[in-house]
Amino acid sequence: MNAVFARPACHDALERLKDRHLLKSLAYVGGRWVANAANRTFEVRDPASSVPLAWVSALDADETGGAIDAASAAFAKWRAMLPQDRAAILRRWYDLMLSAKDDLALIMTLEQGKPLSESQGEIAYAASFIEWYAEEGKRLNAESVTSHLAGAEMIVRREALGVVGIVTPWNFPSAMVTRKAAAALAAGCTVVAHPSSETPLSALALAELGERAGLPAGVFNVVTGDAATIVGRMCEDHRVRALSFTGSTEVGRIITGQCASTMKRLVMELGGHAPLVVFDDADIGKAVDIAINAKFATSGQDCLAANRIYVQRPILEAFNAAFKARIEALKVGDGLEPGVEIGPLMHARAIEKVGEQVKDAIRRGARCITGGKIHSAGPLFYTPTLLTDVPDDALIMREETFGPVAAITAFDTEAEVIARANDSEYGLVAYVVTENGARQMRLGRALEYGMVAINRVKITGGPIPFGGWKQSGIGREGSRHGIEAFTELKYLCIDTAA
Repeated sequence: MNAVFARPACHDALERLKDRHLLKSLAYVGGRWVANAANRTFEVRDPASSVPLAWVSALDADETGGAIDAASAAFAKWRAMLPQDRAAILRRWYDLMLSAKDDLALIMTLEQGKPLSESQGEIAYAASFIEWYAEEGKRLNAESVTSHLAGAEMIVRREALGVVGIVTPWNFPSAMVTRKAAAALAAGCTVVAHPSSETPLSALALAELGERAGLPAGVFNVVTGDAATIVGRMCEDHRVRALSFTGSTEVGRIITGQCASTMKRLVMELGGHAPLVVFDDADIGKAVDIAINAKFATSGQDCLAANRIYVQRPILEAFNAAFKARIEALKVGDGLEPGVEIGPLMHARAIEKVGEQVKDAIRRGARCITGGKIHSAGPLFYTPTLLTDVPDDALIMREETFGPVAAITAFDTEAEVIARANDSEYGLVAYVVTENGARQMRLGRALEYGMVAINRVKITGGPIPFGGWKQSGIGREGSRHGIEAFTELKYLCIDTAA
């Protein structure tokens, strides 16, 4: 089957691919590359240039059901495999990802827009989850229970749930697939994955590599097309025993409701509105480095992005000056250009939202120190922006911001900033910068967030339980908790009386 469906790809940069077979635009179901029966497709474009990349097959509800059929049929054999045999296949998948990292990163930058260096980092990050769970799957050990009954032996063990549906967003189009799928596969489950229709090519490339690694037909399926159609079909099918979703809190609520009738296991990684708290004992240079990395990675299109920056009043002006200089030095442009740090936003809706948040903050009394407008690089590029004196009732202080806009507000006391930071429906991650060890511990306990980063930004990876409190999600991904989400506990009571 041809790598590109329906029409030829148009983007010149695709000629840089070393392995053209990684560029797929057919869905992957039951070990086959399949088109929609009516030849329906959707277009994938480079957000930096608006040039088409591919026309991808749009599967319908019945075809999604076919993918569930394939995953259900493959489950018994996959579950019965020895965990070390499943691990060997996952390890080959990991090795193939690393060998193809340049091509995978190029595909990601073309469809998502993030700088190529960030895409390369994401491929290594995505592969690390496959490596982690290849080993973790071997450790789903039986648990012995001290018997409270005479003549009885008791065992508790974890068993694979069954078919797992996974729904992934456009901002991390490889890592969100592997973090979910590797855990489910290592547990002995089979997977039906639906990637965002804005960035399906990365997931399809992973399916190609998974096939090469030896994943049996039906074990890992990728269904492309309209999200409402495909996810709705997953939600209503009782054979899909768990659904793992990363996306907005609003959509997460809808999916939760749709899954209620089948009582599915849910893993939800939802919205974030991270506070970054900088105390006056912080080294300003270090604090600015942290703020740059926490705010502007992925052009601010990250649920972990620092959206509310609280700076203690004595250092506010010095921090603003240093932060402004660093923001103005950020290079904006096409992610394929050397040295670019800020790429395009994903779509026009994102530009509109960011622009409205900036205007609203200024109307409410905030000052725009730099930026605040669409960048000359193109219609989907927004100039890195710094707002200060932002009031707590501004939209940007209450709504998730997916864009390169930093909002700063002053605070005076520790108790005050804890209360303001916690005054949010979200609770994914919080950042704290302080050299006071006792304060580090106090803030770590007091902040109502699933993850707290103190004096650093990078905290995620295979070994850690990723997830949030409140409206930021249900369950955890990564760590042993991530694989346990795709298992059921079974208790055995065995009569041993003579």
